[in-house]
Amino acid sequence: VVAVAYPIAPPSLKLWNKYRVSNIPSLIFIDASTGKVVCRNGLLVIRDDPEGLEFPWGPKPFSEVVAGPLLRSNGQSLDSAALEGSHVGVYFSAHWCPPCRSLTRVLVESYRKIKEAGQKFEIVFVSADRSEDSFKQYFSEMPWLAVPYADEARRSRLNRLYGIQGVHRTVRSQPVGSICRGRETTQVLDSESFRSIPWTWRRSSKCRDPGAAGLREGPCVVSPPPPADSEDDGEKEAEKQLIQPIAEKIIAKYKAKEEEAPLLFFVAGEDDMTDSLRDYTNLPEAAPLLTILDMSARAKYVMDVEEITPEIVEAFVSDFLADKLKPEPI
Repeated sequence: VVAVAYPIAPPSLKLWNKYRVSNIPSLIFIDASTGKVVCRNGLLVIRDDPEGLEFPWGPKPFSEVVAGPLLRSNGQSLDSAALEGSHVGVYFSAHWCPPCRSLTRVLVESYRKIKEAGQKFEIVFVSADRSEDSFKQYFSEMPWLAVPYADEARRSRLNRLYGIQGVHRTVRSQPVGSICRGRETTQVLDSESFRSIPWTWRRSSKCRDPGAAGLREGPCVVSPPPPADSEDDGEKEAEKQLIQPIAEKIIAKYKAKEEEAPLLFFVAGEDDMTDSLRDYTNLPEAAPLLTILDMSARAKYVMDVEEITPEIVEAFVSDFLADKLKPEPI
């Protein structure tokens, strides 16, 4: 096991992008022979296990980490074994976080609709509140389960299991005991996703519309941010169909190696988000325009071509992955 720590800016941003480092200090444990992540939240590991009794700190099944009593806000208690066979959302949140409270209200409505539809679904709240009184006040608004606030060790283990470095996140499990994947809660609250239990994680092969949360996850292929006066309504969908097979091919390649793909794929539209993105990154008004944005490195890679074809996109992405492109500052 190798520890990768970033107390200051590293000489290269490749490792930052590879391991999705979004804040410092961060400590990530990896298997030196494969480069795969053993534990993403090493700072919590060192805090909770300073003597290394749990070394090598590899991931454990969710059912093992969550094992123990769970609470409902009405005082009822049940064992975590009752989750067996259910699809579970693990909700990391806190009362002191205003966006969390807003999202909780939306999540409550979605939760109730799913339960009313007879789905085997549950949510487990893992609090990041600063006191038990705050936890109780916040939890009183929730119809689902929670890890007892006093069980700090179990809450910490769940944070470690999913590499949580901040609240306002939901991790989806399908079903309990299987590998879980998580992203921003705003994506999880998509109504279509909630109607489609058991979920599949669409990011793995789909091109998305650009969003601030996704764009900061790592290098992103954005194609094409159209000029403000564009009137072609079919252009966006056409570009999505063009990019889609390439995204699927790259994702499948890295999935076969049990690695996350080093790129996300977006198709920009005619909206305020695209305008803000174009202004912030100082992209030219030319169209078509193929772009890779790396917000963490404050860099962009731009290709201005007469026509975007699958061959051009694939070559552009391949050159980026091979470090053959020259970055421009954002």
